Amino acid sequence: MGPVFWVKQFFAVLIGAFVVIAAAQLLKGRAASHAAVHGAVLSVITAGVFTGVNFWRRRRGQRCVSRSRSPERKGRL
Repeated sequence: MGPVFWVKQFFAVLIGAFVVIAAAQLLKGRAASHAAVHGAVLSVITAGVFTGVNFWRRRRGQRCVSRSRSPERKGRL
């Protein structure tokens, strides 16, 4: 997994989160500028956390969350 993969993943989550968050703000009746700013800020945070956690899991060799609780790895979280 090279840097291009992580950048693509970051931007995919960034765009998806922005659309969902901004749409939710618009449905609440907020102004479009407020919805855009709110969506931009929260989507950057969301994409950063999502990509960072996935990068950390891949570095540890953990492909699935359930594998972290398997008996052979119980003491190695």
